[in-house]
Amino acid sequence: MNDWPEAWSDDNRGGRYGRGRASAQPESARVMRQVRRGRPAPPGQGAYGGVPQQPQYVDGGYDSGYNTGQVYGGGGGGGGGDGYGPQRPAPDWRRRVKWTAITLVTVLLVTTVATYFWADSKLNREVDLSKVIERPEKGEGTNYLIVGSDSREGLSDEDKKRLRTGSSEGKRTDSMMILHTGSNGPTLISLPRDSNVEIPTFKGSESGKTYQGTGRQVKLNAAYAEDGPELLVRTVEFNTGLHIDHYVEIGFAGFANIVDAAGGVEIDIPQDIKDTKSGADFRKGKQTLDGEEALAFVRTRYALAGSDLDRTKNQQKFLSALANQVATPGTVLNPFRLYPTMGAGLDSLIVDKDMGLFDLADMFWSMKGVSGGEGTSMNMPLAGSSGGNLLWDKDKVKQLVNQLNNDEKVTVTGD
Repeated sequence: MNDWPEAWSDDNRGGRYGRGRASAQPESARVMRQVRRGRPAPPGQGAYGGVPQQPQYVDGGYDSGYNTGQVYGGGGGGGGGDGYGPQRPAPDWRRRVKWTAITLVTVLLVTTVATYFWADSKLNREVDLSKVIERPEKGEGTNYLIVGSDSREGLSDEDKKRLRTGSSEGKRTDSMMILHTGSNGPTLISLPRDSNVEIPTFKGSESGKTYQGTGRQVKLNAAYAEDGPELLVRTVEFNTGLHIDHYVEIGFAGFANIVDAAGGVEIDIPQDIKDTKSGADFRKGKQTLDGEEALAFVRTRYALAGSDLDRTKNQQKFLSALANQVATPGTVLNPFRLYPTMGAGLDSLIVDKDMGLFDLADMFWSMKGVSGGEGTSMNMPLAGSSGGNLLWDKDKVKQLVNQLNNDEKVTVTGD
């Protein structure tokens, strides 16, 4: 019996069907459409990352993929793959640089603001210049009264012995200077502690009581010992006619701590110095002094021919060198040195209530200018002495004060 469809015979099969097959079903009956599971892959991307899908049965025949451009290595409408999946976009370097710069600027700004408020909070604003009465008119530029006191506050008994400060109670002025800053460079003027001055009428800093002047003549450092910074400012202004804008004071311990925090200060000592009272023992020449040695150097006077006048010159020289050391990139750009130096300095200074960080920075940069030859350093002009007190040359002092008040170049010379 012929099992083939009607009108078909073994002779009609041609070469398309195998002979002697166990099954009597035509070969075409076993052809199935390609079964694909899941979501179709996008054009140009096969199931294995860029390999095109297998040919599928379409309208009675196989579609090899050429009709739609699906060939190995790419396809029509494909995404330009590399054969292993979608290509990662190239990095946007311009965007990365922009955000890196923004981050760095933000960090720098936050650090700067935080440092400012930290430093500002550490200033000891204890001196009230509003208590000073009958003040001269303010001139051009800015005048700082810089005072070094012999305060032992913060020193242990061991420190006092090591630094040879003694153990006197209270505090007195060891040095006094006027620093003028303006358009013609800084001028640093030392006021010898033994200068003969008149104590004027003043208001007590604590009592608020007015004390009438009697023409009493004393050494300048006695004004500080009598009623502190406010009377000292009042006395300097009365005897010079120069308006003092800001007051800055530092004691023994603070001075030594600043020098140590700065890593020492290099200075050229002009002569051999040996003084058993201050502890100074130096050879002539350039050397770096630590805090203890620096304090001995600026306090020495008995081993110097000019006594207090030579000491004031050494003090000017050292303070200028210290300011120059603090203002170097090695300190300013090194946080491990900058913050300890700032901390030691700010903890040690006593300033007036209106003193700000920018004023303090102006003072230090001006001191640096003096050491760099951009300014002038001098002692107050003297006319001799009387009873151990140093007398100022009144004519020269008047000329000097006029030049400072008008912010003119200083031509007056001192001792």
